[in-house]
Amino acid sequence: MLTKKQHELLLFIDGHLRRTGFSPSFDEMKDALGLRSKSGIHRLISALEERGFLHRRHHRARALEILRLPDIDAPPPRPADSPQPAPDLPAPEMPGAVMDVPFVGRIAAGNPIEAITPETTRITVPADMLGKASHYALEVTGNSMEEAGILDGDMVIIREQNHANDGEIVVALIDGDEVTLKRIRHQGNEIALIPANSAYDTRVFPAGRVYIQGTLAGLIRRY
Repeated sequence: MLTKKQHELLLFIDGHLRRTGFSPSFDEMKDALGLRSKSGIHRLISALEERGFLHRRHHRARALEILRLPDIDAPPPRPADSPQPAPDLPAPEMPGAVMDVPFVGRIAAGNPIEAITPETTRITVPADMLGKASHYALEVTGNSMEEAGILDGDMVIIREQNHANDGEIVVALIDGDEVTLKRIRHQGNEIALIPANSAYDTRVFPAGRVYIQGTLAGLIRRY
């Protein structure tokens, strides 16, 4: 049996997912339940996970997945001759809606630097920048992509996927320990990583040495 707060949180998460397709932020959950801090939300989510009602996917934009709801929440059966309810339609995206995505480190738009390592920090981005895939954020260092409008210090939002079309800007992991932001081109059994700055050279690798970690979905610049 769930406690009152566990029950309220589960229903709030379920309703938010149905309306938006995205998990609510910890601040939204805290405010919805009238709690003073997010630590209480962490404890409630852990309890719901232990009871098999909720699954948490770490370092993902859609971090929470409802596995089941309490039986008491199931609607009573309708008489056979009662009218069918209108199907639920997804609510339109509210102007100014935002979402949290994980910030997982820095990436070089220049010479490759250390591989991405997941961190716990999350940043808020406009929801209309995100699609249905999982996303994460990276801070750009270097200027090799400045002619594509990506500058040193920019925050890029990356759509998590392991494939890309020619011409897309990708996060590329090289030899398992170096990561860089470049435009991609496939050349038979090789992959070219192309800068957007004439001061830098295109680098070409055997395809087996390059792993695509995502494609560019958006950019945030602080002034």
